[in-house]
Amino acid sequence: MLSARNQLPATVKTVELGAVMAEVVMTIGDVEVVAAITRHSAEALGLKAGDSVKAIIKSTEVMIDKG
Repeated sequence: MLSARNQLPATVKTVELGAVMAEVVMTIGDVEVVAAITRHSAEALGLKAGDSVKAIIKSTEVMIDKG
């Protein structure tokens, strides 16, 4: 169990592996969320397109813009 309250069910759309980092694009409904994680973590999780995952968002700051 995690203490983060913002745990959103998501589907992996793409995983782009770099030398050190990985970019994981997930969809939550019609919204895309992108996470940058270590390549090691992406490989350890075995992430691939179509996987069901949870996007866990833990932040001390949320910015809002209305323009």
